[in-house]
Amino acid sequence: MRKTPFANNEFYHIYNRGTDKRKIFLDNTDYHRFLLSMNLMNDKKDGLMIAWRDYKSTNPSAALDAFLKYYLRNTKSLVEIVCFSLLPNHYHFILKQVRDHGIGEFMRRIGIGYTRYFNDRHKRNGVLFQGGVKSTHIKTTSHLQYLSVYVNCNCEVHGISRSEVYRWSSFPEYIGKRKKGLCENGKKIILDDFRGGEDYKKFAKENTKHFQEKKLDEKLMLEDRS
Repeated sequence: MRKTPFANNEFYHIYNRGTDKRKIFLDNTDYHRFLLSMNLMNDKKDGLMIAWRDYKSTNPSAALDAFLKYYLRNTKSLVEIVCFSLLPNHYHFILKQVRDHGIGEFMRRIGIGYTRYFNDRHKRNGVLFQGGVKSTHIKTTSHLQYLSVYVNCNCEVHGISRSEVYRWSSFPEYIGKRKKGLCENGKKIILDDFRGGEDYKKFAKENTKHFQEKKLDEKLMLEDRS
């Protein structure tokens, strides 16, 4: 149980990894399912995932966009997703809470739903994630910008892929290589302080290189850099 409640209109770095450092994404289907959870579970009223399953069962060829256009007109988001990255054995978000208990409820739904899906699909039992989510309160604009790079470019920090071509993070959305995404509103909070995607990309590359060279560990990443 978190001792200090998440506050509305504040920003938090949220992260977790697989128990025993195990992989939580084994293939593209797993990544897609997690992204679907991020999309459909971010609403005050629970049940969109079930509604999507029912919709898909009667409309097998239906696209998610068509479903969302109809069902998400009256949604009340729990959080704004500022940026995210999904790596084989862990994930990172920066979230802004926009509704009471929003972050806790959003992450609870994702954790339960994805674990159930993962265990069923991969024929396993038990916990998938290493305890509850970890978090840090982001208190300054400079810290928010700095951590946005760490999250957006986490795949590059870990030597997995170049950030601009990595499918499972929001960085392509930030630099205009992905037209639609989960951070439509959240990314504006970051990009408004830059001259555009290319300016942010330059800032990101400089700081990603710094992360790599210094080989900073998780705790150091979370220090306020203001």
